[in-house]
Amino acid sequence: MTKDQLIAFETDIADEFNAAKIPAPVHLYFGNEDQIIEFFGRVRAEDWVLCSWRSHYQCLLKGVPPEELKREIMACRSISLCFPAYRIVSSAIVGGVLPVAVGIALSIKRSGGSNRVFCFMGEMTAETGIAHECVKYSRNHGLPIHFIVEDNAKSVCTDTREAWAQPRLSFEEGDDPFVTYYRYESKYPHAGAGQRVQF
Repeated sequence: MTKDQLIAFETDIADEFNAAKIPAPVHLYFGNEDQIIEFFGRVRAEDWVLCSWRSHYQCLLKGVPPEELKREIMACRSISLCFPAYRIVSSAIVGGVLPVAVGIALSIKRSGGSNRVFCFMGEMTAETGIAHECVKYSRNHGLPIHFIVEDNAKSVCTDTREAWAQPRLSFEEGDDPFVTYYRYESKYPHAGAGQRVQF
């Protein structure tokens, strides 16, 4: 899947949302196509991918056919997309997939499997206790898991760094081998497809 194809998919979903054809929240990506495509060069078909409520790009890059993904989004499941056949799980609960990802990774290690787990989270989630506990447990137990922190500098409409009075975030230094961090700027608001309004 190319950068242009990813953008075209989200643009189509944005148009459907703005035409009132999706009576449920959608969380759209934009501006991180290069980073996520590069990262997915490491993800194999047998690996697990776990995400939050913004997961359209992960689903597409994991191999979910665009038409199947769009059907689920149009059926109001954009924020809880799960495709077990493709080994991809997402949740609308903040931090909800993190312990699930750790559990899958622990199961893989105990069974001697060779597959891995990749767990995506936003930068505000990465500042929560559950994120730090999951990363610490995974690191200390040598689990086959990697966490990806995607920083769009916003927690809903709150500036993440202002909220914590913290100019640099916990994983921003990039010195943890279990965590990849990247920053991007989206043209979309937290939810929906209109203009972001900052109060």
